[in-house]
Amino acid sequence: MFLETVIALSLGIGTGVITGLVPGIHVNLVSMLVIVFSPLLLIYTSPFILGVYIISLALTHTFLDALPSIYLGAPDEAQALNVLPGHRLLLQGLGHNAVLCTVIGSLGSVLLSIILFPLFIFSMIWLQPLVAESIGYILIVIVLFMIWRQKGKRLYALLAFLLAGVLGLLVFNISSLKQPLFPLLSGLFGLSLLLVSLSAKVAIPAQKTTSPLTLSKKNLFKTVSAASGMGYIAAFLPGFGSSQAAIVATEVVGDVGDEGFLTLVGGINTANMLISIATVYTLEKARNGAIVAVKELLTTITTAQLLQFIAIALVVAGFASLLTIYCSKIFASVIVKIPYAKLIMGIMLFITALTLYFDGLLGLLVLLTSTALGLLVSQWGVGKNHLLGCLILPVILYFTL
Repeated sequence: MFLETVIALSLGIGTGVITGLVPGIHVNLVSMLVIVFSPLLLIYTSPFILGVYIISLALTHTFLDALPSIYLGAPDEAQALNVLPGHRLLLQGLGHNAVLCTVIGSLGSVLLSIILFPLFIFSMIWLQPLVAESIGYILIVIVLFMIWRQKGKRLYALLAFLLAGVLGLLVFNISSLKQPLFPLLSGLFGLSLLLVSLSAKVAIPAQKTTSPLTLSKKNLFKTVSAASGMGYIAAFLPGFGSSQAAIVATEVVGDVGDEGFLTLVGGINTANMLISIATVYTLEKARNGAIVAVKELLTTITTAQLLQFIAIALVVAGFASLLTIYCSKIFASVIVKIPYAKLIMGIMLFITALTLYFDGLLGLLVLLTSTALGLLVSQWGVGKNHLLGCLILPVILYFTL
């Protein structure tokens, strides 16, 4: 059993590195493949071992997925808000520091979340009946507060949110799209940013991998604490994902700078995945694809299995931190050897090719439309966080109508 667990953990980490580094290959895809082939796999192993593999994969992914977001501008849902601050640091030669901040946030949130696990479990039992029907209205308050803070440009902020929301509704209602989030988020937060950089003819400077972080201890404490708390809420509330949690958290912690923001978003992403294990244990409800797969395999999670998963998460977090830092140094050394214009064109072609592969011309139409909207919002000069209306508006309507 111990040897099987170690093998599953190792394979999960290895697969998580691949899904984290390659845009378009999502944890949910691999998790569902495990379910599809589970009749065959269960001949040779147990449901618990497959659960170890999925959890190791999912947690590792939350560490590594910062790399394509920061270095390549190709985010997934959880990293969408990291693109702009990560890109700013990249253009200062501090791309590696940006990645380090996400690692600190992820690792810190794992440690703090494990300490608070008993509190999370008991509070879920108490809070579940109180908030189950309120999530849509909570999100409405959050959105109105976000727009109100955009002083002088509130109308533009509202338009950005509504346009992105309508686009999200249209995209999610096209059942033939296999990967709707990939072209949607790549256009809104990736290609639109890359096109602006290309038109400005910026150049990536030599990347420094030994520069000290400027993140203060106070901001570190604030961001890791907020990340763990918001990760808990994202894991607990239906329809409230990492991106929505990041928006709320930024309002809670205030201005913590680019490094603090990256620490915050990295921590939320990982804490959400880890605490989702507590959600399925306590409420028997899964809030993301990986945990859905684990629940389908195990049906229920026992206390002994929960403790084993927590121990595995701690081991995975340690290895994933080291692997992320190592891969970041490779990215930092390679990215400056390629002319920036050619690099951007290569990334854009890669994203376009993946979109065509997954969803053909319809996916390409989504990519072009979302890119155009991303460029329009950049022209308006409002925060791109309002573009997360593509995810938030469908959730609001689902829970209020």
